[in-house]
Amino acid sequence: MIQHLTRDQLDEKRYNQCISSAANSRIYAYSWYLDIVCDDWNVLVKGNYHMVMPLPKRKKYGINYIYQAPWIQQLGIFSSSSIDASMIEEFIRAIPKKFKLIDIFFNAENRFTSKHMSVRYNYILQLNTDFNTIKSKYNKNRKRISKKDFNNITIDKNGSVNAFLSLYKELEKGYKTHKDSVEKLQKLLSSGNTNVHIWNVFKNKNVIAGLCWLEDSFRITYLVPLATTLAKKENIPTYIVNELIKEHSKKNLVLDFEGSMIAGVARFYRSFGAEKEEYFWYKRKVYRL
Repeated sequence: MIQHLTRDQLDEKRYNQCISSAANSRIYAYSWYLDIVCDDWNVLVKGNYHMVMPLPKRKKYGINYIYQAPWIQQLGIFSSSSIDASMIEEFIRAIPKKFKLIDIFFNAENRFTSKHMSVRYNYILQLNTDFNTIKSKYNKNRKRISKKDFNNITIDKNGSVNAFLSLYKELEKGYKTHKDSVEKLQKLLSSGNTNVHIWNVFKNKNVIAGLCWLEDSFRITYLVPLATTLAKKENIPTYIVNELIKEHSKKNLVLDFEGSMIAGVARFYRSFGAEKEEYFWYKRKVYRL
């Protein structure tokens, strides 16, 4: 039996234990993360928290709907045991009918087919070997850039939230980033959670690049990379990724680049030897908002 629970009804300890022990665990699914980036969320629970499916939710014009919250790439169903297509369909049917729109990204291990589903692409890099072995799989151009002398820049690995956010807001001006996304990012960066890391890169005392990355027992998640035109010209994004790989090489972790569907960005991730991973966008509009 699958139960639908509100956030207040949730047994937080059992829920988080399910996420931490899941074969397909993602940091986005922990209660502390969802509390930060979602307006509100419910959860579907099977058995004694054997399987769970978090549901970020909103209400607009009196209509309830499941939405893709900012700063989350993959949610879906989590469990320590295998999850087949019929189980995924059972969970989807268990979503209460009061939700008139379902818009959610399932994780890469939630494989199923549906007319409401489309495939998205992510790139991941295994970090369980030494740095030189990983670097040997870079493409020719990335190897060349990695040999560059970066002595003219400094990196603060305990970066200032304010400095990072200032650069983010400056770079995002032209993209008209939704105000809610900016507010949720600020809340995440200011949370003080030890799984959230900020790196700021300086040249001549000016912040020209940065990275917010997430850490759990399974993945290093490349959440928010920043780079000015100058930083891109000087190949600072390559420097940052190299630093991230060096710091976590020889660990049983995956570097999760979080995409991308943009060809140029995907080429950059692939150039480090990252492999393509499919995940799934499920969107079913039951009622026009």
